[in-house]
Amino acid sequence: MPSLRSRALSAALIATGRRRRFASVEAVRTRVAESARRPASHLPPRSLGRVAEISRTFVGAWPVYEVSPRGIEPAARVLYVHGGSYINELVRPHWTMIRTLVTQARARVVVPAYILAPRGTADRTVPVAADLLSGLIASGGSGGTVLLGDSAGAGLALAAAQRLRDRTGAQPSRIVLVSPWLDVTMSHPDQAGIEADDPMLARPGLREAGRLYAGTLAADDPRVSPLRGSFEGLAPLTVFTGTRDVLTTDSRELVRRARAAGVEVEFHEEAGLPHVYPLLPLPEGRAARDRIVELVRAAAAEV
Repeated sequence: MPSLRSRALSAALIATGRRRRFASVEAVRTRVAESARRPASHLPPRSLGRVAEISRTFVGAWPVYEVSPRGIEPAARVLYVHGGSYINELVRPHWTMIRTLVTQARARVVVPAYILAPRGTADRTVPVAADLLSGLIASGGSGGTVLLGDSAGAGLALAAAQRLRDRTGAQPSRIVLVSPWLDVTMSHPDQAGIEADDPMLARPGLREAGRLYAGTLAADDPRVSPLRGSFEGLAPLTVFTGTRDVLTTDSRELVRRARAAGVEVEFHEEAGLPHVYPLLPLPEGRAARDRIVELVRAAAAEV
């Protein structure tokens, strides 16, 4: 049974019409056009600077933030790839997760503000993300590297890990995926039934956002939809999803296919919880964040 706070939040999301953002192709196109006219900020909140050292560099056209514990050596490295359906910038819940990783897990967190669709498409975005992951793994120092992504960012993270495996065989210590969006075709037969109970997402708008991100590639190309790729040789996976998330089918399929390929998988499916619940101010979200901190600390212990 989900917590009272979780049920209240889902009711509030429904009441405020959160899902209308994805209710139609036109809604997504309007959102993208508004973002082109008035781009949202991806800057970290000022409060983060009180507990962390923050720097920014550029990888090509990508602003890339590095957030580290203030006054102490980091114990592990995290590449954090944010969600937002490939059309939205970093928002406060992402930065709150980053703060948790820095302050509780003593992680150095690398955060790319990647170019959004339709300017940023999978054929351009996945190679850059794979390069960032490769560089972070190779950067040395104590501890290991965790690849963490939520929603669309989890899809980009998994595609980057697959590309890096194919290119060099290298992998992070662990891949953590929060409510991952892994198949932009939105074609799983169980999604229709789940969608009716999802307070945040709807298939028509997601398909359009996925089409914009695909660019000239087919929607089922593994660079766009990494669920269609291979899983052999990937790092151990940890996956979080809730059953009031139309994308939970992607998590279930990922777990099935990855385990069949011999990949170690830790799977958390929470009944009655919405999309990206580990980022939300809920008791279940706090428990998920605590587990993610434990995983990063375990990577920090690697020699």
